[in-house]
Amino acid sequence: MTKEDQITNNRKMTGIFERFLTVWVLLCIAGGIILGKVAPGVAQSLDGMAIYVNGAPVVSIPIAICLFFMMYPIMVKIDFSEVIQAGKSGKPVFLTLFINWCIKPFSMYAIAIFFLGFLFKGFIGAEAMDLVKMPFGLDLAVGAQHGAGTVVLADGIKMLEIPLWRSYLAGCILLGIAPCTAMVFVWSYLSRGNDGLTLVMVAINSLTMLVLYGVLGGFLLGVGRLPVPWQALLLSISIYVALPLVAGYLSRKWIISAKGEQWFKEKFLHVLTPVTIIALLITLVLLFSFKGEVILANPLTILWIAVPLFIQTMLIFCLGYGLARILKLQYEDAAPAAMIGASNHFEVAIATSTMLFGLSSGAALATVVGVLIEVPVMLMLVKICLKTTHWFDGN
Repeated sequence: MTKEDQITNNRKMTGIFERFLTVWVLLCIAGGIILGKVAPGVAQSLDGMAIYVNGAPVVSIPIAICLFFMMYPIMVKIDFSEVIQAGKSGKPVFLTLFINWCIKPFSMYAIAIFFLGFLFKGFIGAEAMDLVKMPFGLDLAVGAQHGAGTVVLADGIKMLEIPLWRSYLAGCILLGIAPCTAMVFVWSYLSRGNDGLTLVMVAINSLTMLVLYGVLGGFLLGVGRLPVPWQALLLSISIYVALPLVAGYLSRKWIISAKGEQWFKEKFLHVLTPVTIIALLITLVLLFSFKGEVILANPLTILWIAVPLFIQTMLIFCLGYGLARILKLQYEDAAPAAMIGASNHFEVAIATSTMLFGLSSGAALATVVGVLIEVPVMLMLVKICLKTTHWFDGN
């Protein structure tokens, strides 16, 4: 039996949700947009259910619940003895840190500024402007210049008027400096990667993000020091990673102790199998019901923003996957190492862009476009991984 056969048999994707996941994803995106259009009151009510920090919505409670049920079935399957063993392997961890913090933020900046600030600038509108929040702690007179913007008065509030393409660039940057710490578990699982190693890499990247997110953001945005919403980051990591992790660990330990490992694997896990996929689909409906109106109002803008984000995702994946092969990693380690670099922590990016620039800003729209292309593109990369497991046979 080949390695590919062994991996495929290890995690069969035979359910109707799993076999046609791409179709369901597209239907849920369309369904979410339609729901936001025909029943805006429902979407607004759900969107208003959030944890607020400094008056800004940081964590959507409905999304947090969905993400918990998306993550828990994966977390509960993790044997922490495997995590300890995975942590001893330095190459995959080094690779993901190198890609996420030495390459990805700068490649995102370069690609986004080329497409948005040069190639697509005429389509976006060279003279088009966007109103964004004044940077925290900054109090300038109306008409004053700040970076590429001008202080103006809008509805009695001081705002910063900046070129629209620069606002989109800011959103792309916020995506580029936020490595995935939640959805990557889904991509790793679907690609039959090493769950223990994925957990180790996510934990390290989450801690690293607390240190480097503001530093790289401030540098790349070019507006001085970026005020990092530490509360938002800590809440996001706690809710999207720590909570399902602790729940999975404790319930696994209790169930195996009470019912035995065989019952846990053959009965309990069997019931949980479709939960992750269903939770993912519900999450997509919710996300796009919240932002459907914005997307419908800016169809071509979505395309201009999606192009650099797509190219960035493919570039980072190919670089990570290629380096994993050069480093002679096993497939089970190579797949999540490449996936965590290619995907983004869009929850943090959306929260940060909203807090820093405003809900209606071009930066916030760009982070929503990141969600729009994330799932279909990552599902495509999962299929690429599964088709290329033989590349790592000799490792």
